[in-house]
Amino acid sequence: MTAISIRRALLSVSDKSGLVELGRALAARSVELVSTGGTAKALRDAGLDVRDVSELTGFPEMMDGRVKTLHPLVHGGLLAVRDDAAHVAAMEAHGIGAIDLVVVNLYPFAQTVAKGAARDEVIENIDIGGPSMVRSAAKNHAFVAIATDPADYPELIAQIEADGGTTLDMRRKLAAKAFAATAAYDAAIGAWFAEVDQDETLPASMTVALTKAAELRYGENPHQQAALYLPAIGAAGIAQAEQVQGKALSYNNYNDADAALELVAEFRDGPPTVVIVKHANPCGVASADTLIDAYRAAFACDTVSAFGGIIAVNRPLDGPTAEAISGIFTEVVVAPGADDAARAVFAGKKNLRLLLTGTLPDPARGGLMLKSIAGGMLVQSRDAGRVAAADLTVVTKRQPTADEMADCLFAWTVAKHVKSNAIVYARGGQTAGIGAGQMNRLESARIAAWKAKDAADKAGWSTPLTIGSAVASDAFFPFADGLMAAVEAGATAVIQPGGSIRDADVIAAADESGLAMLFTGMRHFRH
Repeated sequence: MTAISIRRALLSVSDKSGLVELGRALAARSVELVSTGGTAKALRDAGLDVRDVSELTGFPEMMDGRVKTLHPLVHGGLLAVRDDAAHVAAMEAHGIGAIDLVVVNLYPFAQTVAKGAARDEVIENIDIGGPSMVRSAAKNHAFVAIATDPADYPELIAQIEADGGTTLDMRRKLAAKAFAATAAYDAAIGAWFAEVDQDETLPASMTVALTKAAELRYGENPHQQAALYLPAIGAAGIAQAEQVQGKALSYNNYNDADAALELVAEFRDGPPTVVIVKHANPCGVASADTLIDAYRAAFACDTVSAFGGIIAVNRPLDGPTAEAISGIFTEVVVAPGADDAARAVFAGKKNLRLLLTGTLPDPARGGLMLKSIAGGMLVQSRDAGRVAAADLTVVTKRQPTADEMADCLFAWTVAKHVKSNAIVYARGGQTAGIGAGQMNRLESARIAAWKAKDAADKAGWSTPLTIGSAVASDAFFPFADGLMAAVEAGATAVIQPGGSIRDADVIAAADESGLAMLFTGMRHFRH
């Protein structure tokens, strides 16, 4: 189909970016501009002739602007099939003029919610007429062009100037984008009502509204496509971090950086802490009096896996810590901030990505996690569970010492972020060994102990850090064998959920070995 010329355009926008430039381009081709409220004023202030929509309909804007475009003379001009004789006859009989271009973007609902506006203001920012015009124009894209995004104005202007109108390919593309925009808009409104009025974590119907922020080079593997999408409301995390330097993040970079940020956020109110992540699992975590000491302790846990890893810290980066981090190849560094000295150090590492988050997420925050499966979607609330010393039950004859209690809580916090089956040894505020993702808990305990011994050998320590350590298990020990592997590694205290039918056997084994054992009553599977 040849390009359809534009004789009349209806413009009604909240975001006035590029509006005047588009209006001038249309006016230069003698297009009649019809508009409403603030949009009409902006165009007139630019010296353009504008016809009020109230003049077109014969009805004034009313009810505080709630009713202005919901009228047959508007929607008839949008929905009429121009090569249908009955439609043309109806237009002539009722004095309906065709509208060839609609330029609409909607009331800023998400932005209004995000700024914490009162309920009445949020409700007033639910657009009704805008989505109706968008959908009418998009449905009739065979004859009408619909622009909902100012980013599309330059291409639209260029096509009008080159072809004298809009092509069917352009109108189809714009229509698809328009329907996606109204779907996302309605989804945001529905989610807000579900949260505010129904207090539903898992509503009967769920629509996820996301906007593509960036196309990634590929997914987990080069043959997979990938992109980063952002929600409209309430987003604050790795996806919103400022990238100071380095090449574009990959799918795996985002995934690993998110895992590192989520874990280090558990320590946001604690001492300086460093997390090193590889393939979404922590390979070293440590807290210390200074950030550089925390980094050195975390790195010592597994110097092999740390190569090419992701590092997250809970304090603004300083120059000495940045120098230490720069001692090996690191893919991504995540921090709340970085001083000038740290930035200068990293500037010499052009392939290192530095992400600054400003703040750290609240580990106790709510939210949903989605996972696609064949034929459906699994949805669950985030694992925001945390325990303190007062929540723990000592089930052995021996009580833990103060140091053992601290190490148990540290190991438990890390284990929450390790793929199941998870075993974490910790001593003195640093991980000694981590066993992740094994098919049985015994193997995880053995691997973690082996890694601790390997780390000691590489560092030249006389004994591994598992000697005198606390060990955390993300789920209960189904048999005493996993516990005994921890005893062999030198652990003196254990923290685990409990709840096995063989708890009595495990407790008896702990008592026989002189261990202190704590039950949390909470599991942290992470698949």
